[in-house]
Amino acid sequence: MANSTCETVDPRIRRTRQLLQQALEKLLETKEFDKISVQDIADQATVNRATFYDHYADKSALLVAMVGCRFHQLLAERQVQFDGTCASALKALVLAVSEYLTRMQGPEGTRELQPHMESAMISAIRHILLEGLRQHPPKDGITVELVAATASWAIYGAVKEWANTPDRAPAEQMAITVMAMVAPILQVPFARMPEPALLNS
Repeated sequence: MANSTCETVDPRIRRTRQLLQQALEKLLETKEFDKISVQDIADQATVNRATFYDHYADKSALLVAMVGCRFHQLLAERQVQFDGTCASALKALVLAVSEYLTRMQGPEGTRELQPHMESAMISAIRHILLEGLRQHPPKDGITVELVAATASWAIYGAVKEWANTPDRAPAEQMAITVMAMVAPILQVPFARMPEPALLNS
């Protein structure tokens, strides 16, 4: 079964997963996720249902993989790699989340994200944080899974609030505010004080 990333060494497997992810992405342009069937996805990707289930347990697993893959591609473009300790990498991650979210919402936030899409985004952020935290686990005995889960919800929630704010502050300012809140959770050193009321200034 596929994981949430788009990494696989076999080009045939990678190609089939790309077809399925592209098919779901295309269908989401015109239909709600709940109204899309596995058969719809298979038909759009020109594969059969059995092939779909060779790669994904269900359409939710495909959605998580699709969002994870797109988000990883954005991080790669920005050369972002969070190792669990670097404040600048955390800021770059927050900015990447803001860019991805605004892309998904369309111009002026015209498209409301479906709950399944939001869950998939939080899962993708959690995956990135886990990779870094496993290199440098918290010193107080809290599990990396709990820290990553808490921080991923916090990052997504704060960025979503910023994205939905009329006349919102620039993304760079928002990222500083989010870092000030999230850095203590991740135990990432962060000394710079944010400017006040950046989320709604």
